[in-house]
Amino acid sequence: MEHIFKALADPTRQKLLDALRQKDGQTLTDLESSLDMTRFGVMKHLKLLEDANLIVTRKSGRFKYHYLNAAPLQDVMDRWVAPFLQPQAKALADLRAKLEKESKMSKPDFMMQTFIRCTQDALWDALTDPNEIRAHHHMCNDVRLHDSTLSFLNPNGDTIMKQEITKSDPKSRIELTFVPLFMGPDAPASHVVYLIEAQGDQCKLTIEHFDMAPGQQGFAEGWAKVATSLKSYLETGEPLKAAM
Repeated sequence: MEHIFKALADPTRQKLLDALRQKDGQTLTDLESSLDMTRFGVMKHLKLLEDANLIVTRKSGRFKYHYLNAAPLQDVMDRWVAPFLQPQAKALADLRAKLEKESKMSKPDFMMQTFIRCTQDALWDALTDPNEIRAHHHMCNDVRLHDSTLSFLNPNGDTIMKQEITKSDPKSRIELTFVPLFMGPDAPASHVVYLIEAQGDQCKLTIEHFDMAPGQQGFAEGWAKVATSLKSYLETGEPLKAAM
């Protein structure tokens, strides 16, 4: 985690992360407009943040968009900060999140990456098998699969979320609709894409989220918790559900 703390230590890089926390998915031109620095200087700082996996990027057309990556920050919180805090004081800053609709020329409203030491088969099962999801997901006590729809249930047996898999490429890509019923029965659906890429003895998991409705910015913290608990479950056999 040394590279993360080093990246966070610089005031300019802190300002860039703050800017992305306020508005995710900004271009280089957007970010440099708020800094008294040359374009090349901003690019160097963004490269250091990207190397530390604190931001992720996505190209769409002529533009390159930058996103705050909450997963490493959540990992720092869970492993180093949370043990020293009272449970009622444990909270992440709102890292913003939005949900995605698949389109070649559209950009995700929210994007996150994490690296997990596991096989593609194990990660695929953890994202699609209801028994595996039940074991690591921080929001649910039960997950049920009917046709291509996953229903997430709370301890009272109420369905708090639904995800319908609309398209998949085994072991590499999952597209799904996302309905946050915990926000109400009329909560609008959005779209999520999971991308799995094998890299040696680990996998890179990218989460892209499109079509976020107003008021759903807090989903970023939820995704950070999903990714952190999933990573712990696959690497150690122990999820981080209780800590969340």
